[in-house]
Amino acid sequence: MRVVVALGGNALLRRGQELNAENQRQNIRLAAVELAAVHEKHELIIAHGNGPQVGLLALMDAAYSPAHPFPLDILGAETSGMIGYMIEQELGNVIPTDDHIVTILTQTLVDPRDPAFQEPTKPVGPVYHRRDAQRLCEEKGWSVAVDGEYYRRVVPSPEPIRIIEIDAIRILVEHGIVVICAGGGGIPTAHDEHGKLHGVEAVIDKDLASGLLARDLDADVFVMLTDVPSVFEEFGTPNQRAIRSAHPDRLEALDFASGSMGPKVRAACQFVRATGHSSSIGKLSDLSKILRGDAGTVIGADYNGITYSE
Repeated sequence: MRVVVALGGNALLRRGQELNAENQRQNIRLAAVELAAVHEKHELIIAHGNGPQVGLLALMDAAYSPAHPFPLDILGAETSGMIGYMIEQELGNVIPTDDHIVTILTQTLVDPRDPAFQEPTKPVGPVYHRRDAQRLCEEKGWSVAVDGEYYRRVVPSPEPIRIIEIDAIRILVEHGIVVICAGGGGIPTAHDEHGKLHGVEAVIDKDLASGLLARDLDADVFVMLTDVPSVFEEFGTPNQRAIRSAHPDRLEALDFASGSMGPKVRAACQFVRATGHSSSIGKLSDLSKILRGDAGTVIGADYNGITYSE
């Protein structure tokens, strides 16, 4: 079975946790155990988020050279290499030494006329308290949005159109190699009027790009992992309910936050409709249970409406 697993930025760095190398490595070490169990039985492709990491690099870059900061596509490439390296190393420490893992710096094509460039929605960087967020808005001209009880910077998040390296990824997967790719949704790129590829100032949603990856690879299962155990209806309210299974039409009729669960639900529904296979959303530590159907939220065309966990 071919399994695409998308690790959310909040699965690799818990909310409110200090953004440093050791915390990330410890979380990735825990993730590696779950990923190794999948690799033992299935073809494994790993995608991951980079929102906290790319936001921190942007802050560091602005402090060093405020007049000429590195663009987000360059920062995306840097963070993809960093996170890929950590996953390669920690996963390599728990799977057979003769098994191969490779990270591909993945370019994702977007449309420079995408309306998303006029309406930033994608959270990047660490979380802030309200006063700090307001100060950074004034100092740096950022857009910010609420993220639970905190605030985060938001940037444009255009729709992924095509993964440039998809053929190379497919060849590696078919040869039994664990591939880490589409990091942070891939490095955002576009074609100019002469057909030349160039980077753009954006962060592509990791879940939508991972869903595109899963569809293009004809994956049997597409799993998105985050820091909550399932999709919740009316999340954060006294009426919240954990969704156990859902038909894509019924799930998309509900209202989910555009900066967090919304893209996951959309990516899952796109995958189900395009392939006829199921997609799941859940907690990183539950990955093996999710693949067995014992945890998380599963979205499939065969389900009738929505069922809730007890």
